[in-house]
Amino acid sequence: MRFWKYQGIGNDFVLVDGTAGDLAMDAEWCRRVCDRHYGVGADGVLYVMPGEGTDVTMRIINADGSEAEMCGNGIRCVAKWCVDSGTVGKDEFTIHTLAGDLRAETFRKDDGTVGTVRIDMGAPILDARSVPVDRDGRFIDEPFDADGVPIRASAVSMGNPHFITFTPLTDEQVDRLGPVLERHPFFPRKTNVEFCRVEDGKIHIRVYERGAAWTLACGTGACATTTAAALIGLVPFDTAVDVHLPGGWLKITVDKQLRYVLMEGPAELVFTGETEE
Repeated sequence: MRFWKYQGIGNDFVLVDGTAGDLAMDAEWCRRVCDRHYGVGADGVLYVMPGEGTDVTMRIINADGSEAEMCGNGIRCVAKWCVDSGTVGKDEFTIHTLAGDLRAETFRKDDGTVGTVRIDMGAPILDARSVPVDRDGRFIDEPFDADGVPIRASAVSMGNPHFITFTPLTDEQVDRLGPVLERHPFFPRKTNVEFCRVEDGKIHIRVYERGAAWTLACGTGACATTTAAALIGLVPFDTAVDVHLPGGWLKITVDKQLRYVLMEGPAELVFTGETEE
């Protein structure tokens, strides 16, 4: 099977073309191909499928074989592939995901290929039961016992769940708490975990991704974190905020009315190849 290897600020993916409608998702194949020792190596597999009232559909299988509702870095890679491959013949188009229908806008480099992508990620979900976490109402800047470590945290969904803390922690605490919080019973469908700080108006994040462990970047995590930061007054609404993850930078804008979150950042083709089915 032909595949394309993409990365978005270090969050890397194997992308396969299912736009003909004849490709079935295979979790076991995804686990094998994502293995960094015996496979291609990736944080997940991006399936580009026929649109459902949209130009295309994106489905995401994590490295552990589980399916994710959304992936912010992945959707930028899908948008780049769609334009560069000629699958979509326009620079603004829509992508169906399990988190809803999202609008992509691509920006070309001098050579005509896509360099950066802006995605309207839709409205953040703040109702705690819908994130989901085991709490009614909103869970924003609330106290939480993280395996004996007192923190303040926020739960936000961008179609997938995120648990965000700006509590200062040591590297050792962060390393330990990432996998502990992902599987904490407070999160009925597990959670992505963001450990954050704000310096000079910029947000810095380390992320433990549900189903992929520590990754270099998480686009939905950057959106959820910036939403939480704006809600608790750490960064402004309606302003592009620079967000740093280990793999690079994104610009995130949170609408003050919480109608949408805009994510802008790079996507890059690493290589193409073929693998046995």
